[in-house]
Amino acid sequence: MCGIIAIYHKKKNVASDIYDALIQVQHRGQDAAGISTWDSNRIYLYKELGLVTEVFKANSSLNLEGNLGVGHVRYPTAGKDDVSEAQPFHTSNPVNVSLAHNGTLTNSEKIRSSLLKTRFCQFNTQSDSEVLLNLFTHELFKTNYRKLAKSHVFSALNNVFSQCEGGYAVTMLVAGIGIVSFRDPHGIRPLVIGKNKDSYMVASESGALTALGYNFLRDVNPGEAVIIEEDGSLTSRQVVKDVNHHPCLFEFVYFSRPDSTIDSISVHKSRLRMGDFLGENILQNYPSLNVDVVVPIPDTSRTSAMQVAYKLKAKYREGFIKNRYIGRTFIMPGQNMRKKSVAHKLSPIKLEFKGKNVLLVDDSIVRGNTSKKIIEMVKKCGAKKVYLASASPPIRHQNVYGIDMPAVKDLIAHGRNIKEIKEYIQADELIYQSLEDLKKSAHIGNPMIKNFEDSVFTGKYCTGTVSKKYLETLEESRLDSSRN
Repeated sequence: MCGIIAIYHKKKNVASDIYDALIQVQHRGQDAAGISTWDSNRIYLYKELGLVTEVFKANSSLNLEGNLGVGHVRYPTAGKDDVSEAQPFHTSNPVNVSLAHNGTLTNSEKIRSSLLKTRFCQFNTQSDSEVLLNLFTHELFKTNYRKLAKSHVFSALNNVFSQCEGGYAVTMLVAGIGIVSFRDPHGIRPLVIGKNKDSYMVASESGALTALGYNFLRDVNPGEAVIIEEDGSLTSRQVVKDVNHHPCLFEFVYFSRPDSTIDSISVHKSRLRMGDFLGENILQNYPSLNVDVVVPIPDTSRTSAMQVAYKLKAKYREGFIKNRYIGRTFIMPGQNMRKKSVAHKLSPIKLEFKGKNVLLVDDSIVRGNTSKKIIEMVKKCGAKKVYLASASPPIRHQNVYGIDMPAVKDLIAHGRNIKEIKEYIQADELIYQSLEDLKKSAHIGNPMIKNFEDSVFTGKYCTGTVSKKYLETLEESRLDSSRN
């Protein structure tokens, strides 16, 4: 999972605005950050490992000329964890192009092999984003243009869409054209457009638009490409006619900001509904719990936990003090780092737990080690009983569309039933949201969307051919033992 930004401004340099926008999507990637701009003559690029404020801590790093630009925060799902893999990626063959990508191509190796045979492309990394960049520029070269025009870009993208499998949202700078943005035909990864008086902005989430004073225009449609030209005019084309919309369900569970909307679905309201359904589940199927207090595991679960407490007619309390200088543990590389982070990140408020039957609410349970550690902490505070409820179903399978879920061997729910998971994390009771209720939580927000990308729960992949061999290779690359 990554965050992408693109900004056009009629009059001024955009690097500082892209910097501000990247901070608004920092939650989508903590590994690296970068900005690329275009000033009608050349591409400027600066990227480095670290958080946005660390990468651009020197004023000189934002001296990037140009009134068009793209930005990226990286959460590594393909490639290595070093600066060569940081984005945006840039090439000057056949024209200057700078690309920022969120998602994963599931057939990137096949495309890479094909491109290498052309002798047109060269690769410096293992990143599928570099594959996507080379594929686009190769298809652009094949249009045999004399003077580059929008029609050539749309033609090249038609061939890009026909070859790529997976989930992807992309924004690029293309010299002589402007900003080019597009979204995969299933709309798995989110992408939105905003506007104010003198500028346009494209972002992974609408919350970033609002924070910078942009008016939300719309989502980029699945299979659509949008061009913001150097003179500020906007053109869009539905490049792929036959689309099958499957927005990622996990965006609503965990990744996206609560003030964002994805495909007209409010993330905040979807999480409220998750809490409503989860509370009803507890009332109907676990009537004897006698919950004294409902406590969220910060931060994403707060919205759902409030509704669970409301349904149960129980007290809602904040039971943990969170160290805000530690990032999101889900997207930290390596289990050793995550374990240390949990111990330093959350401190319990003992009086909220002592002598009480406590229902902890989390957005999801991935590896189970964090849940186990938190339950242990709460019991040490003197809680009588500690129950855990998850706003999402058991996560049993790999994600192949841009979320770096651990190897299935590291997933607590893979190969275990709920009783076994409960025993492992040492909870007195464990309650999961049903998949049907989770889907309804999002679907109610936009009844036009019938399907969601839910492979982490079902093991069913909605794009292309996700082969057993591909999953085995992915499994090996994601093992924590290979990363520590």
